[in-house]
Amino acid sequence: MNGGLRGRGLHVIMGGVLLAYLAYPIVTFTLSAGWGGTADIASPANLEAIRHSLVTAPIATAIATALGVPLAYLLARTSFRGKLLVETLVILPLVLPPVVGGTMLLTGFGHFTPVGALAREAGLELTDSLLGVVLAQTFVASPFVVITSRAGFASIDPEIEQASRNLGKGPMETFYRVSLPLARGSILAGVVLTFARSIGEFGATMMTAYNPHTMPTQIWVTFISHGVEATAPLVFLLLGLGSAVVAAVLYVGRFPGVST
Repeated sequence: MNGGLRGRGLHVIMGGVLLAYLAYPIVTFTLSAGWGGTADIASPANLEAIRHSLVTAPIATAIATALGVPLAYLLARTSFRGKLLVETLVILPLVLPPVVGGTMLLTGFGHFTPVGALAREAGLELTDSLLGVVLAQTFVASPFVVITSRAGFASIDPEIEQASRNLGKGPMETFYRVSLPLARGSILAGVVLTFARSIGEFGATMMTAYNPHTMPTQIWVTFISHGVEATAPLVFLLLGLGSAVVAAVLYVGRFPGVST
């Protein structure tokens, strides 16, 4: 039952404390750095970092979506031996510190690993490259699209899919023409969150591809060299992107036809 705030004083106070805590660092950074610092957004180093992030994050998001949505459907609709292990592997990158994920990626794709050496022979650098950034971003961000898509598929009444099958549609046609459209809100939310996580990834990227710099990496380099205020251009840009992501997810959830 929805209602106003009357009679919910304790909830307002406790929730207000958390909201104030979340808003406080944003306000203090904005006041400290000042919007004037954004003039440096067009510096060569910043522009290069922005370009790298805007190239790699969509690629990582596309890979995670293309591979993660079918996996999400399997997890939502089937039971099989080892399913618990699969679910654990999907969630694990969310609970691992990103730097740990980066360390694991290095042991799998580093220059002197079998896979890394084979890729180098083929002319591909799996670390210290944009490809290494994509590997890191995909590892840490793909769980978002799998988890949200799975929730969307699980919310679909199985009888709707069965009706499609009864009309002579095969499993794949039912998936593309029935299941995907009905779960599109959850899938879209997952895609947006995956993109946001990819473009903001730092720890795993630092381990696998310190160079070339992405926006989070460049923020760290700038902070070490010039202090907090000098990071303002990229911090404000990422803050804006993050706010847009939140707005997009909330917008999707407003409409029954595309709800999550």
